Amino acid sequence: MALDDILKQVPIDDIAAKLGVSHDEAKQAVEQGGAVLLGGLAKNAQSDEGSAAIQNALKRHEGGAPVNKIDEVDQADGDKIVKHVLGDEANDVAAKLSASEKTPGIDFGKLLPMLAPIIMGLIANKNKPVDGESSGGGIGDIIGGLLGGGDSNGGGGIGDMLGGILGGDSSSGGGGIGDLLGGLFGGKK
Repeated sequence: MALDDILKQVPIDDIAAKLGVSHDEAKQAVEQGGAVLLGGLAKNAQSDEGSAAIQNALKRHEGGAPVNKIDEVDQADGDKIVKHVLGDEANDVAAKLSASEKTPGIDFGKLLPMLAPIIMGLIANKNKPVDGESSGGGIGDIIGGLLGGGDSNGGGGIGDMLGGILGGDSSSGGGGIGDLLGGLFGGKK
């Protein structure tokens, strides 16, 4: 599963209407928000405790039908997911993304809770064993595949998007999103 696969399952036009922005602005914001959430999940999956917590959360999202309208998303659940995935930095991350010149006018404080349950549902269904057999690798492998672009044709996966976001946006003063998220993801800019 690659970025394009996820975007096909997110009601971009509905999100655009909800946020009062164009389709293209909403699509770019969904790409950025999705990359940040997956990056946070990947970081959490690196520890046994974090991986177990993600597995438990995914069980609650297994078998869900694709979301056709954003009003179908449980945003209270989305808030919990965002706070768990991004921890104490959730509000700072949302504020920094909202301030980005790449996505003017997008309130990521509203967007991330819309996206989180959708992404968890997609991962849960990808993680579900087929015919009673184990799916193999585990949650870290699945998220790693998403971040690496998975079976993407010609690149452009979420890893590329996350790299672009974490690479910095120095036009907003300081080191940008890369500096803000560097501590969250445990890496250096």
